[in-house]
Amino acid sequence: MTTQTLSPSALSVIDQYLHFQIGASVCSVPYFNNKTAHQRMALGARIGKGSPKDILDEVQSIIVKDRISANLLEDKTLKKILTDNNIGIDCSGFAYFVLNEASREAGKESIGMHISFVDAHGFFGKIRSKLRPVENCNVATFAHEKNSRLISMKDEAVMPGDIITMTDDSNERDHILIIHEVDSERSRPVKLYYSHAIAYPEDGVYGTGIKQGVIEITDPNKSIAEQRWIENSLEGMANRLFTRAQKSKTELRRLNWL
Repeated sequence: MTTQTLSPSALSVIDQYLHFQIGASVCSVPYFNNKTAHQRMALGARIGKGSPKDILDEVQSIIVKDRISANLLEDKTLKKILTDNNIGIDCSGFAYFVLNEASREAGKESIGMHISFVDAHGFFGKIRSKLRPVENCNVATFAHEKNSRLISMKDEAVMPGDIITMTDDSNERDHILIIHEVDSERSRPVKLYYSHAIAYPEDGVYGTGIKQGVIEITDPNKSIAEQRWIENSLEGMANRLFTRAQKSKTELRRLNWL
């Protein structure tokens, strides 16, 4: 068995979202649904497009303004501050910052240097996308053939940094997962470990955020949606993500420049 992971710096980005820390308090950065909030051109931390540092800076400003002692914060209080102030990350924002670090580590520069903004129209649309790339890089952008290609498990190795996109489900928003670790046997993937930002109904108001799970490859000749999905946060519950994968156009893809 061999194991491959994202670079330490890319894994660190995941960890900073998963274990966001102020003082001694730790929580997962909440999921942010910008479609519900209807905000544009605001601070990245308040539209689901903030880096861990953006989010840290914003929370620290709130703590100072409200005269909250960081040393006295509890985990649940920190999560409440984030959620109640509409500070969080959406799935494509999370993917952008993790993959941006992976791209830099691979010597390929930032995502913004490579990505084709397929939804940008006109001169000003293209300029806006280049100036604010993370805000204009949604799941459909990642999944477009100009930016990524399909991976066949039977023909090539799955790599950390590959993505799983879910599109074309009229009842759900598009979604994206990042594969951060791969276990292989004889060059064949047997387990894919993934991270993503999501909100499930069972999460309630304060339970959303970064979640992780594993996909066991039971038959590499079948599609990624036909493998065995295990979501760590949903033990004992029906696996919503697996059901969603089956209903969506679910694809295993790799960014064209990686």
